[in-house]
Amino acid sequence: MTLIVKDRVKETTTTTGTGTITLAGAVDGFQSFAAIGNGNITYYAITNDDNYEVGLGTYTASGTTLSRDTVLESSNSGSKISLSGGESEVFCTYPAEKAVIQDNDNTGIAPQIGATNGIFVNNQVVGTSYTLPTGYNAISASPVSLDTGVTVTVPASGRWVII
Repeated sequence: MTLIVKDRVKETTTTTGTGTITLAGAVDGFQSFAAIGNGNITYYAITNDDNYEVGLGTYTASGTTLSRDTVLESSNSGSKISLSGGESEVFCTYPAEKAVIQDNDNTGIAPQIGATNGIFVNNQVVGTSYTLPTGYNAISASPVSLDTGVTVTVPASGRWVII
């Protein structure tokens, strides 16, 4: 399974409940989830009335379904929303908490590290102690320079990003 993100993928569904979604076809002007490819993972969003869910799901061509594997954010306190009767929209998205964004000076990247303290490697928390591999550098809210192979331990109030 490969993570695939595509533009302008949007379908509808009449699936109810919190399970796997059966996709009902592309909305006019959009492509279907078939663009993701069978067995591949994608970021998705579902909207149903005032409810929403953003997560990671797996597209299956047989039956044209999208599983709801991991919920990243939702209007149901971070859990799957229960789809009610009627039509819901399902589309590809790029969640803010997974984004790596170029800074406002276009000189580097500014990872989205959220409110969690610790060490982040490739935008994922790996703990409060990490040994830098060859070719990696560490940055912090306070400028710091470290050699590779050095073990970094983050103080309780610190946030470090390793890119």
